[in-house]
Amino acid sequence: MMFALALAAVLTQLGMPAYINMTDDLHRSAAARDLLQGLRSARSHALLQSRAVAIQPLDSDWGTGWRIVLADNEQVLREHRLARPLRVVASTSREVVFSEIGIAQGRNASLQGITLEVCRRVAESTPYRVIVAPSGRVRLTTDEPDRPACQAS
Repeated sequence: MMFALALAAVLTQLGMPAYINMTDDLHRSAAARDLLQGLRSARSHALLQSRAVAIQPLDSDWGTGWRIVLADNEQVLREHRLARPLRVVASTSREVVFSEIGIAQGRNASLQGITLEVCRRVAESTPYRVIVAPSGRVRLTTDEPDRPACQAS
């Protein structure tokens, strides 16, 4: 009986790090997919309403969540708060604005793409990056970046 209890304790100690890494990777994956859906939703709103729509990080931090607003009057269309905060690094601007024709643009109406990298705690886990092209196309990639933004900042 004591041997079985000791064996269970050892196996639990060996399995916990793998379980923690797996749950962290699942949480980051879900957050990246939610962010992808939020960006696509903002672009769809812009196209359907023929009005510029912005998606902004909550509290100036993409890792806590985001809100979708009409760019001209800041009316909130949708808000998404992450259940557990993450570290998300944006390549350029603090918000993404989709014009009435669905292209991504900066504050001065220039074409602007952005990459949002969901940072990982363990190097062996999957990298998640949400990329918005200047054309407005939004995609999720799990390719290893050439220069990871999370390590640079």
